[in-house]
Amino acid sequence: MKKKIKKKIGQLHLWLGLASGLILFTVALTGSLLVFEKEIDQFINPEFYTVSTAGSSKKRIDDCIVAIKKNYAIEKINRIVVYNDPKRTMTIIGKDSEGDSQIFSVDPYTGKVLGNVAQESRFFSIVLNIHRHLLMHDIGEIITGCSCLIFVFMLISGLVLWWPKKAKHLKQRLTVKWKASFKRVNWDFHSTFGFYTFLFLLIIALTGLTWSFKWFENGMYFIVNGTTERPSPKVENPTKIDPKSDKTAFFQTLYRKTDSIFPYKGNIQIRMPADTINSILVLKENLEFSIPNQSSAVYFDKYTGKDIEIRPYESFSEGDKLKRLIYPIHTGSIYGYPTKILAFIVCIFAVTLPVTGLFIWLGKRKKKVTQ
Repeated sequence: MKKKIKKKIGQLHLWLGLASGLILFTVALTGSLLVFEKEIDQFINPEFYTVSTAGSSKKRIDDCIVAIKKNYAIEKINRIVVYNDPKRTMTIIGKDSEGDSQIFSVDPYTGKVLGNVAQESRFFSIVLNIHRHLLMHDIGEIITGCSCLIFVFMLISGLVLWWPKKAKHLKQRLTVKWKASFKRVNWDFHSTFGFYTFLFLLIIALTGLTWSFKWFENGMYFIVNGTTERPSPKVENPTKIDPKSDKTAFFQTLYRKTDSIFPYKGNIQIRMPADTINSILVLKENLEFSIPNQSSAVYFDKYTGKDIEIRPYESFSEGDKLKRLIYPIHTGSIYGYPTKILAFIVCIFAVTLPVTGLFIWLGKRKKKVTQ
C-alpha cells in the first residue's frame, strides 16, 4: 500500500514538475537577481545613489520638488524617500503628463537632479515584473501563484521520495557520487541538494504566496492574531476641500514632524494617496533594529499637513509585525549578507531543479524505449 502511494506521489511530482518547470526556472532565476538588487544597481549606477560630497545643510524637500516639476513636466508627486545616510541621494517619484512614473535621484544638499529613469523601464523593475507577473499583469500573477503552490507540493513530495526506507541507506542519500555516470550524478544532485535546501526553499515559497493569494495572507493573520480583521492601511482625509494655505514648506514639515515623533535613526518615506479620499502616509524605518523593514507610521492631512493618526511599530498586531518580516525573509535580507548569500545559493539551485528533473524524465523515457 505504501509503495503504491509513493508511486502516485512520484507520478504527481514528475508531471507537475514538467508542467511548471519553465515558470519555476524563470521565477527562481529572476529571484536570484533580486536578492542583490540594491547592491548590483548601486554598483552599476553609483552616481544615482550617492553624492560626491556631503554638505553641511540640506535643501528643503519642497524646493527639490518645485525644480523637478518645472524642468521635467511632472504633474503629481507619488513618493519621496529621504535617507539617514548623509551620502545617500534623495529619491522622488512622480507621474509625468502621460501618466508614466519617473524616478528622480536628487542631491539633497544642492537640489540638483543627478539622474532620472522611467520606473517601468528600469532593469530591476522589469526583472520584478517577470518574477511576479511574467510580464502578463494579473493573469501572470495567477500563473506564478499557482506555480508557487505546485512548488510547495514538489518540495514536500520530493522529501517523501528522497526519504530512505532504512536508516543504513541515509548516508548514501546525503552524498553525491561525483565519479558515477552522468545519469547518477544528475539524480544525486537533484535529490541530495534538494534535501539540503528543502527548508530554505519552502520558506521562500511560502512567503512568496502572501503576494499571490489574499486567502493565504488572511490565513497567516488568523493563525497569528486569531482573526483576519486588521486596521486599514489607509486613513480617510478629514479635510474635504483644499483651503489653499501656504505650502512652500509642506513636505519638509511632514518630514520634520515624523522625525520628531519617532526620534530614532531611520529612513523616511512620504507616500501620497493614489485616490482623492485618503490622507498622506509617512513611514519611518527604524535602522536601530537588527532586522530591516520595521517602520512606524504617521498619517497627515494632505491639505493642512496636520497629523491625523500615529501608529508606532510597537502598537502593531503580531500579524502586522509578521507581515513586515515577510519581505526580508523572502529576499534573504533579514540578517544582512549571510542570509542574502544563502538565499542566492538556494535560488540558483532552484534554477537547476527543472533542468535536472527534465534529464531524469528523459533518462526514464530512453530506458523504456530501449526495453
